[in-house]
Amino acid sequence: MRIINEPSAAAIAYGLDKMPPPASGADAAGRTVLIFDLGGGTLDVSLLNIARPGNNSSSNSDNGSFEFEVKAVAGDTHLGGADFDNAMVKHCINEFIRKNDVAEDGVWSNQKAIRRLRSACERAKRLLSFTAQTSIEVDSLHDGVDFCAKMSRSRFEELNKELFGKCVKAVEKCLEDAKMDKSAVHDVVLVGGSSRIPKVQSMLHDFFQEKKLRHSVNPDEAVAYGAAIQASILNGDSDNADADADDKKRVMILRDITPLSLGVEINFDHTMSVVIPRNTFIPTKNTRRYTTLYDNQIRVSFPVFEGESASTLDNNLLGKFVLSGVLPAPRGVPQIDVTFDFDTNGVLHVFAEDMGTGSKNNNTITNHSGRLKKEDVERMSREARSYNRKRKRTRSSLQMNSGNLVILE
Repeated sequence: MRIINEPSAAAIAYGLDKMPPPASGADAAGRTVLIFDLGGGTLDVSLLNIARPGNNSSSNSDNGSFEFEVKAVAGDTHLGGADFDNAMVKHCINEFIRKNDVAEDGVWSNQKAIRRLRSACERAKRLLSFTAQTSIEVDSLHDGVDFCAKMSRSRFEELNKELFGKCVKAVEKCLEDAKMDKSAVHDVVLVGGSSRIPKVQSMLHDFFQEKKLRHSVNPDEAVAYGAAIQASILNGDSDNADADADDKKRVMILRDITPLSLGVEINFDHTMSVVIPRNTFIPTKNTRRYTTLYDNQIRVSFPVFEGESASTLDNNLLGKFVLSGVLPAPRGVPQIDVTFDFDTNGVLHVFAEDMGTGSKNNNTITNHSGRLKKEDVERMSREARSYNRKRKRTRSSLQMNSGNLVILE
């Protein structure tokens, strides 16, 4: 079994791993691909480079291998098809209230009717991808009164103007994190059912200076299709008539990145000390040196967090462990090395060693033990950027042991 990330699978679905690199320029050794994945509930934007290992190295030019390197990721967990539907529902309710002079609370309280209206709005949204105007009809929306209204594509776009703007901002954020200009992007791949919306496609077309968008593969199936192609190649499937000798020997090397910074809690104020920064290529390994905060301290607690806030109160606790056997000494004297080793399977190995006594301890954090879901990753990044400190987290007894570590420069 081999793990493949969604952006790489989408790129394979379009055969971008087989396409030749640009003829000239700084990126002549590979193709830079932006994957725009707008689904029912979330937007995910990924920037990756597809190249042969070693770039222009002649020793690797014919070995059939390709390296998929994720440069940056961005997105919005409150942006997707459901959000476009919600905007239409609110508009329709307001129109119904205006025309029939009924109480707003009375209309919204009938959840069954609201669900029927939402379904009608979703159908209208899909139709507006192929026609300029459609109608939204719901029998007996409230007190036996039917609802019927026209919805044009231009009106739909106006209702969701702010959401469409967020789509472009997510693309800009991804490029900014990768320190890359939009002119360096060679291919734009559309994934997810909501990427069918004409306004989304026209905005991306204009943003990337009329670059052709790749959306010929069913956007709902592109990721699964690409993963199936790669599985077939790895399995040596020769039943496919289109498969050639190069397909059978191709090897895919995936280089993903850390979506959130990883670190430990230090000081008395729950400061987040970052060991591996966000958007670092994995696998990766890094060591930082710390010391004690108390005189004659013989044990140190290591709470491990992921997140972008300067305070661990706003980040996600992954795990903890204790290093015992620290040599009693005045505070600031012991030297304790903390190493984070993050492998390609998403497993984080954390090691701590007292350089004076040789005392060691470690902890292993897997993808399934406390790690955040994709939507939580973007939420935390967004909250950190806006300095939102209003989240209330339930603190465990870990706080009793916190603040017994400080960075040793």
